[in-house]
Amino acid sequence: MTRRYFGTDGIRGTVGEAPITADFMLKLGWAAGQVLRREKGRTRVLIGKDTRISGYMFESALEAGLSAAGVDVSLLGPMPTPGIAYLTRTFRADAGIVISASHNPFADNGIKFFSAEGKKLADEVEDRIEAMLDAPLDTVGAGQLGKAARIDDAAGRYIEFCKSTLPDRLSLHGLKVVLDCAHGATYHIAPSVFRELGAEVSVIGCAPDGLNINRDVGSTHPAALRAAVIQQGADLGIAFDGDGDRVLLVDADGREVDGDDILYLIARDRFDRGLLQGGVVGTLMSNFGLAMALEKLGIPFERAKVGDRFVMEKMAANGWELGGESSGHIVCAHAQTTGDGIVSALQVLALMMREQKTLVTLLREFEKVPQALVNVRLPAGTDARDVMKAPELDAAVSGLEAELGDQGRVLLRPSGTEPLIRVMVEGRSHLDVMGLAKNLAQRVEALLA
Repeated sequence: MTRRYFGTDGIRGTVGEAPITADFMLKLGWAAGQVLRREKGRTRVLIGKDTRISGYMFESALEAGLSAAGVDVSLLGPMPTPGIAYLTRTFRADAGIVISASHNPFADNGIKFFSAEGKKLADEVEDRIEAMLDAPLDTVGAGQLGKAARIDDAAGRYIEFCKSTLPDRLSLHGLKVVLDCAHGATYHIAPSVFRELGAEVSVIGCAPDGLNINRDVGSTHPAALRAAVIQQGADLGIAFDGDGDRVLLVDADGREVDGDDILYLIARDRFDRGLLQGGVVGTLMSNFGLAMALEKLGIPFERAKVGDRFVMEKMAANGWELGGESSGHIVCAHAQTTGDGIVSALQVLALMMREQKTLVTLLREFEKVPQALVNVRLPAGTDARDVMKAPELDAAVSGLEAELGDQGRVLLRPSGTEPLIRVMVEGRSHLDVMGLAKNLAQRVEALLA
């Protein structure tokens, strides 16, 4: 079926514009409840959210819709997305609902579902929910209405889970860490996790007011964290996004450590200790240097389409346990069922403590290659797929790939959110990757003209 609402990561948009409205969320809760009840009988669903002001409105609407369908609801309050996945699993709930637009500004919001196993809801279940949205909303009898309750110790349960992903005797004592919680869902979780594990912690981005989530802080705006790390003489900084499923690091010198760096460190550590199951899954945007570094270690590496759903699908197909994106969405399947910023950061800090080395030292042997990205805007009504099928463009790409050989890589892909074709070229430092990317972008522009 053609999807109207669900994308690769749930439903997302601007608050007040369809479908991100209170009436739609009421119907969505009811539709999801109808599908889940038919499949499982008496049903329980957990709902968590980030710190956006609109989250309260949508929480109430979803709760009402689920209750009208006869589904019991447990409210978690502000909770990182991976925390909702974990609690859905441990409470033996039938599904979990996340109210969040991740790294987007407060004016956006969205919904995504987790299965009872704490993984993304299957496509066929989402399809059934979409189909049910066309049915008239009816309410079960008063005696069959779903009950609603709050889980008051949700934060404490998730804090203990995060700590449990490190060995019992491993302490972070002696590490000075700055945390940037993006005024988002980790604000009341992450500081406790790292302090209770022994680190000296200071925080920024930990004062959410409903409107400031991701504003000039968090993993998409690391400048504030860089400044704080340098000013305080910290060993490192850790930045989460608004819903806590992404993480970026900053080393003691203020250099950014992105998802490719984090993947390399975790993969190398687990490989060296004989714990890595299979290889590593990256994406089409993962740096060419990551593939070369893993190949040098003898670790298999494969690329998936951009998006954590595609990364996890390839991990599952290969039976591998580690994958992620340059953006900092890292999936450590040996510890968690979905991307988890806190858990991923802890894997790196554990490595630092075991080897008694700084981030700078640990990354010394990992060299990423220069990467250039040029966006070509499409005229209204132009289909990016038609442009990319043009024989002359295919010839230009093939020619550039032949020129680069094993020294670099070319990628053209349509944006999933804007009318753009993204032109990326990366290669070893002696290459003018920006010049090559601009030349290829000009070929795309010539086709459009």
